[in-house]
Amino acid sequence: MEITKDMTIGDVLDADRTLAPYFFEMGMHCLGCPASRGETVEEACMVHGVDPDELLAKLNGREG
Repeated sequence: MEITKDMTIGDVLDADRTLAPYFFEMGMHCLGCPASRGETVEEACMVHGVDPDELLAKLNGREG
């Protein structure tokens, strides 16, 4: 599954819980919170000052 900017955090984690550490790395520690699960990947990146393209590369296994 290709993870995109418009997917919600909840959808990403429901598809693959092993991706949670990437969200923790960017300072998103409340992944069980209904508000954070409803945010898109892009919205979460904006709030936490993270480049969404860099996070997507990690989430999709294309970093480095």
